[in-house]
Amino acid sequence: MALTNFADTVAVITGGASGIGLATAKALHAKGAHVVLADSNSRGLQQAEEQVRQSTTEAQGKVVSMTTDVTNEQQVQALMQKAVETFGRLDLVVASAGIGRGGSIDEFTAFEMQTMMNINFMGIYHCVRAALPTMRQQQAGHFVFLSSVAGKLGVAFLTGYCASKWAVRGFSSALRVELYGTGIDVTTVYPAWVETPMVHQEKMEHLNVRAMLTADQVAAEILQAVRENRRDLTLAPNPDIALLLEIMKSDPDKAEQLAGEAFRRQMAQLSAQQSK
Repeated sequence: MALTNFADTVAVITGGASGIGLATAKALHAKGAHVVLADSNSRGLQQAEEQVRQSTTEAQGKVVSMTTDVTNEQQVQALMQKAVETFGRLDLVVASAGIGRGGSIDEFTAFEMQTMMNINFMGIYHCVRAALPTMRQQQAGHFVFLSSVAGKLGVAFLTGYCASKWAVRGFSSALRVELYGTGIDVTTVYPAWVETPMVHQEKMEHLNVRAMLTADQVAAEILQAVRENRRDLTLAPNPDIALLLEIMKSDPDKAEQLAGEAFRRQMAQLSAQQSK
């Protein structure tokens, strides 16, 4: 059953100190939801809690926070327990904690790969395992997982990021099958480049990033997707990305070829510029 009214619902949001997580928390709070914010950044989390509370001063929902490392199973279990103990139920889990790092696979270390998988994928896994018992007892609940268009396309210099986001996609699909008919739903979000600190990293300069989405836009789309109980929320205003996604549906080999050719041209242009 779709979660069509957020008033008095209980939402847990990981990665809530900034970006899409914070924007989604504000949007839910404005709709009357009780919000439980989680992030590993304790100082940023405290500031975010106050921002959410002040964003809609007339909102009826309460806001609490808990410092949480999503790679730590026990901490995630404690987070969900706090939500249930504080508000009595658990209606929505928005798993948006994540990191993005770019660079050639030749320079991308095993430690960096494992860290990315631990946060971007295992963090979601821990959220599901921790929240499911309550949702099963309620026979209702909704998960929102943040993947990326990089979970549908291969992107040069983002091998680790793509791997983690494709993992989220596969996990989402299997979980929907497993939870079919239980009253527990899953929405997977695949945004293109969003205006967040990730796109301004030094190693992202080779990717010709054009951020055409804001965190607030993504948050608004997430709430609408939950209301409509949509399985897939793909947000790709970038014409080149939208074209590759469309080609990928019918001819994955062609999509990879076109992406590879574009990357090679970009590297050649960059090399020419640097040699001047």
